[in-house]
Amino acid sequence: MRIIPLAEPTDGVTFLMLIRTKAAIVTSVAAIALTGTPPVAHSQATTAGAAPCPLVFGHGGYPSGPNPWERDQIRQPNNARAVNAQKGWGADGVEGDVQLTRHGTKAVMWHNTTTNGLTGTRKNITDLWWAAGSDNLRDRRIARGPYAGEQVHTLRQWLDHVRSAGLVALMEVKPEARAVLSDPAYATAAWTEISDPIRERQASQRILVYSQDSWIQAELAKRHPGLLKGSEARWTDSVSWAEPPPSWSGNVSRWREVLAQAPKSVMTNFTKDYRAWLTDACG
Repeated sequence: MRIIPLAEPTDGVTFLMLIRTKAAIVTSVAAIALTGTPPVAHSQATTAGAAPCPLVFGHGGYPSGPNPWERDQIRQPNNARAVNAQKGWGADGVEGDVQLTRHGTKAVMWHNTTTNGLTGTRKNITDLWWAAGSDNLRDRRIARGPYAGEQVHTLRQWLDHVRSAGLVALMEVKPEARAVLSDPAYATAAWTEISDPIRERQASQRILVYSQDSWIQAELAKRHPGLLKGSEARWTDSVSWAEPPPSWSGNVSRWREVLAQAPKSVMTNFTKDYRAWLTDACG
């Protein structure tokens, strides 16, 4: 048995050792604060003389350019099939999108502001009830793209499936949630919808959180400081997403530049291609 010491990441989890056996690599973890036991991450393995490989978080491409909602194929790993696809492409984790339904009553996994891409009449997610009424969110299905037919997952359902797939969960709380999270009438219940599923699982599952909204990010730092995504989780692509998907090869220069900075983790829309490239780049 050979023990290889690892550097400490900045995202709230300290990796103590990597124990390599003939059959598998098992990661032993100790929590710093509000963290749990991460899954085995094959990208942490290194070869002699090679740079450490970062964790790879699979992201779902959203079209650039005018009228992107008309071309969006709902590729984000917010549902079971999309998570499984990322796992098959070699991801260590997935980035999912947290929205809140009407009055903050249910935390759900959906990227778009509206139900564009789902069956039923187009409405804002924040205007819908999860289960009440004939126009609810629970009974809708993805209407197009590679994951057509999949349902919208609740945050709890998504976290459980990500865990069962052996992946790290990276949650982005979408800016649309700010209105209800900051509303005195609904804030307590709305924050409970986000925080309780995390706290219920954090002892046994590695979960990271962040938001591109500065106010939500500050609140997450207060409520889940040990789980806040570190600054070293870098966006690594340079090619803007389009439909049909563009060639991955235009990313290589940027991929090399980011890898040279030895990030602990990266996010990419090109998971399968990045993993194949990374194997050659860092061993």
